[in-house]
Amino acid sequence: MSIDTAVVLAAGEGTRLRPLTRNRPKPMLPAANRPILEYVFDALVAADVRQIVVVVGYKRGRVQDHFGPTYDGVDLEYVTQRKQLGSGHALLQAREAVDGPALVVNGDRVIDANIVRDVVREFEDSGEPSMAVLERPETSQYGAVVLHEGDVAELVEKPDTDEYRLINAGVYAFESSVFDAIDATDRSDGELALTDTIGRLMDDGRVRGVRTEGMWVDATYPWDLLAVADEVLARGHVDEPARSERDADVWVDPAATVHDAAVLQGPVVVGPDCEVGPGAVVGPGAALGQNVTVGANATVRSSVLDTDTRVESGSTLIDAVTGQDVTLGAGTVVPGGPADVRVGREVFEDQRLGAVVADRVTAEGDASFAPGTLVGPDAHIGTSVRAGGTIAGGAEVVR
Repeated sequence: MSIDTAVVLAAGEGTRLRPLTRNRPKPMLPAANRPILEYVFDALVAADVRQIVVVVGYKRGRVQDHFGPTYDGVDLEYVTQRKQLGSGHALLQAREAVDGPALVVNGDRVIDANIVRDVVREFEDSGEPSMAVLERPETSQYGAVVLHEGDVAELVEKPDTDEYRLINAGVYAFESSVFDAIDATDRSDGELALTDTIGRLMDDGRVRGVRTEGMWVDATYPWDLLAVADEVLARGHVDEPARSERDADVWVDPAATVHDAAVLQGPVVVGPDCEVGPGAVVGPGAALGQNVTVGANATVRSSVLDTDTRVESGSTLIDAVTGQDVTLGAGTVVPGGPADVRVGREVFEDQRLGAVVADRVTAEGDASFAPGTLVGPDAHIGTSVRAGGTIAGGAEVVR
């Protein structure tokens, strides 16, 4: 009973990651210098999956335009979840595209192939629905799992106690009959949750829980993208530019230009078409996406700079996350965290975050950002402005 098909659930927005998800879905946010979804596809391809069905929805064009019809020689088929009605509903959209058993994988978490292979192996050995289970010290943000002799005995969504140590990793293997089981699942608040369907499968038979290990990183809030980059860089799971001959944890794409007088402090990755100017110091813990420019004598540390970001001369960025097509003028300062950050109506204390600067933001020279600042897309920050708090998309901030 082999599996060569996977369904990747990539339809969600990721509202808690705003303002970065105003213009693209969470799976397209950067994990170091590549979209999260690329790591998911890499893991599936490495596990010998030959067909990938991608469930898209929110800003689906950003996924389809980026990946096109194939990925690393594997066919991609897109199906659309037009309303966000839960993970089970998302999977149901793939029904006509799946013939036989399939993997089902959340598309918004960085995973590696070991986790996928472990689930496939258990499913093929047992013939039972199977899911990946990871040990984590903190389970309150995820679905906790209780196992009994390898069977899933209990699923607890976002537990409010610290008694649980295992979480649902969001990697499953099912027979095609799972679609009928989803149809038979009661909706909760108008949504169909895949975990509710798994509960039905547990009642009707067995669901195997596969304790596994490997890279598994999730970003729930904007500052989590810094932790995701740390994990990816630490494991060397970057795209495959040339590794420095002198430093094992420095990766520079062959199409990048790094001035002889610049300093790269690992771990650091410099993506294609980047330019790092004289006297610039990049790293440790920095990830530069495609076509990023770091000007002369600028410092970028513990930061994730997405595609087409321009950091002009003499700027200092610490614990910063930028969107795409961002320009930070000469002398811009992001001093780093910790900070109290407001997300919606909730305040999160002491988070490692200098600033989040969303797509197409421009900051003129000598601007500075207080720790924890969130800047929405298309905002304009004037010369010598001291920005802080939450700045709405399209805002004009002057001194």
